[in-house]
Amino acid sequence: MVPTKEQLTKYAKLAVEKGVNIQKGQALFINAPIEAREFVHYVVDVAYDAGAEGVTVNWSDEVLIRKGYEREPLHILEDVPEWFVEKQLSHVKKGGALLTIYAPNPDLLEGIDAERVAKATKAKSQALSEYKTYIMNDRVQWSIVSVPTDKWAKKIFPDKGLDEAVTSLWEQIFSIVRVDQENPIQAWKDHNETLYKIRDYLNDKQYHSLEYQSEGTNMTVELPENHVWAGGGAVAENGAEFNPNMPTEEVYTAPHREGINGTVTNTKPLNYNGNLIDGFTLTFENGKVVDYKAETGEETLKHLLDTDEGATRIGEIALVPHSSPISQSELIFYNTLYDENASCHLALGEAYPTNVRDGEKMSQEELKEKGINTSLVHEDFMIGSADLTVYGVTKDGKKEPIIENGDWAIV
Repeated sequence: MVPTKEQLTKYAKLAVEKGVNIQKGQALFINAPIEAREFVHYVVDVAYDAGAEGVTVNWSDEVLIRKGYEREPLHILEDVPEWFVEKQLSHVKKGGALLTIYAPNPDLLEGIDAERVAKATKAKSQALSEYKTYIMNDRVQWSIVSVPTDKWAKKIFPDKGLDEAVTSLWEQIFSIVRVDQENPIQAWKDHNETLYKIRDYLNDKQYHSLEYQSEGTNMTVELPENHVWAGGGAVAENGAEFNPNMPTEEVYTAPHREGINGTVTNTKPLNYNGNLIDGFTLTFENGKVVDYKAETGEETLKHLLDTDEGATRIGEIALVPHSSPISQSELIFYNTLYDENASCHLALGEAYPTNVRDGEKMSQEELKEKGINTSLVHEDFMIGSADLTVYGVTKDGKKEPIIENGDWAIV
């Protein structure tokens, strides 16, 4: 299908009014691939209609991105210009909202030297570290949505013609983010309420640890004292409620950075910097990866883990029922925004400071003392399945099922 004006307007309204929840007089910064330009035009109109002032679009072109990795000398790839950092940092310092349209080509950097990609990625992460704190601490409203691109659609539906593949992906996206409903914004309010009930249950429990059991995964995760579960919407410093990820089906918190022991196996591919990592297993001792292997992309996984010390530890644990709409589509999206919301997942690297009480007020050193991980990276990978069971373990050692055979055993 070619999306109608009505459908694109509804989706744009959802992203602007429920995703970032733009405020009157507030600036909006949009990151988007050039293939999404038609949808971006709708977003910009909706943002202005909602009272935004100062709408800026930061375009990316995957062809030029690949050419840069192929042709530029490494010292240029590692040199992040000050103007590039200032362009984004100045926006959030002034309280502007951020909307990212995330639609990567999963095979964009296939065949590129993984070390070049890793060094360039690390340099960019270091340069944008201050900018990232505004997002990780919910200091401003931010949200991520996706729209189909040709290569992404063909990756998901390789047996379909291009037009049919793009049509199929539009249909999936509209269904999953509830744009196909009469009132998507109200549908998201109702969905958030469901996630809030689970979040509140887990926050009241304050489990000492979690135990994960499934084929390929046998792991214990200690939780920090005063940990905070989150899910659904969030609240920025200006008091505006927003939805960081659309879609979202998760509730999540931070583990103790030294409290993970056991082995975990991925259940969906990880698209990391335009390369796929799949069939991988990580073994943890006292929170740190001590062994790993991968059937696909092992070198890329190695460079991810080598980013810094925190990249070998877990910063996020997220619970997602196997019955989520994304999981029930039985599709692999090769897009972390979608695949992570089909499956329980973990994230290597940086934790959200907001996942421990008053964490947003703490320095990195203080967070580390509380057991909260810090890193230049935050990379989600999927471990959920129909046979996964997750137990909450109380301080007195009692085990209570939270996820049983892939689905909620609570609330």
